[in-house]
Amino acid sequence: MSFFLALLVILVILIVPFLKVIPEGYHGVVLFLGKYNRTLNPGLNFVLFPLEQVIKVDIREQVMDIPTQEAITKDNVSCMVDGIVRFKVLNPSTAIFKVQNYQSQISAKAQTALRDVIGSITLDEVLTKRAEIAEHIKGIVDTAAEQWGVDISAIEMQNIEIPADMKRAMAQQAEAERDKKARIIKAQGEKEAAVQLAEAAQVLSGAKGALELRTLQTLKEISADPSEKIIMTIPNSFFEVLNPRK
Repeated sequence: MSFFLALLVILVILIVPFLKVIPEGYHGVVLFLGKYNRTLNPGLNFVLFPLEQVIKVDIREQVMDIPTQEAITKDNVSCMVDGIVRFKVLNPSTAIFKVQNYQSQISAKAQTALRDVIGSITLDEVLTKRAEIAEHIKGIVDTAAEQWGVDISAIEMQNIEIPADMKRAMAQQAEAERDKKARIIKAQGEKEAAVQLAEAAQVLSGAKGALELRTLQTLKEISADPSEKIIMTIPNSFFEVLNPRK
């Protein structure tokens, strides 16, 4: 019994090096004597040890930071921009053998594209069209990454920092715009009020006694608030007596 047990242990020890487990979310690139042979799927796989070498490649979606970059816009404003790249390896063998380090290449390409795209637009466009800029950068990087067996799923711009003096200028501009709108609204209100007053004056002047009633109403409203002023009113009929032509 002990003999068979020892034999089983020896067989396991001999077989284990020929078995390779690939975790879920990875593929295994197999090199036979240094040359690409095949790609292993997740699970238990058999390899010719030591003639074959297995390199695990992560095929899940990955996120990479785009380091903060200094870029100069089309209108010569310097700004600091950063972001992230979301990508996924579609062809593990191409990603391993077509380029030395696909992650470094993606990062470098994203940084270059970010500076180039921002340099072709104005600061206002950088601040208001983030989604369009990110999509443009994605197209540039994805074209290059496709040759490396990698798919760029998204590029997102995160922080955009502009100089302090530019921030103050933009704040002053925004304040001036708000003040302009407020003045326009106030002027429109005064215009409408003037039109209403003119129409009211025309109505009052056309109705006999209406102006006296309005005057009495105004006096009543004023008397509700205690005041040291004394107001004396003269009826319009008094002026009619002084003017015999009427």
